Amino acid sequence: MALVLWAPQWRPDQKDVAAREEAAASGLSGFFGNSGCFARAELRRVNSLGPSVVNSELGASDARFDAVVTVAVRELGPVVKLLSSASLVEGGTEVVLQVTSRRLQPSSPLREFTVHWRHGGPGVVKGVASLPSDMSAALRAGLQPATATQ
Repeated sequence: MALVLWAPQWRPDQKDVAAREEAAASGLSGFFGNSGCFARAELRRVNSLGPSVVNSELGASDARFDAVVTVAVRELGPVVKLLSSASLVEGGTEVVLQVTSRRLQPSSPLREFTVHWRHGGPGVVKGVASLPSDMSAALRAGLQPATATQ
């Protein structure tokens, strides 16, 4: 069983914070509920991902965890670029996550990496409706190994 702690780390001028956090929570829940990465995962939103908070969350739980995963959500939202002409638009969704993971039983070194995921292209304009599935897709891309195709 894994303890998954997540916290937003939005930029100061971030818009629609509540909607983005709801989308992040939904995407995280969907991914960890269906990914098969762990037999079970307990997802918790925390205010910070500092070592004292992580240790406190581990210590406050009666459950025995095999792993702890932290996810800092730095970007989750639609992007739009106007190119040389107003009729040329390129857009899509961007997700930026800072992830750490560590096995607790037996203890293993901390793995830390960044997931920077984009989806879109010329003529694409997306809103916030796709953000939960975009969050799940970014997590799949960053946390699950690619399957071999034949």
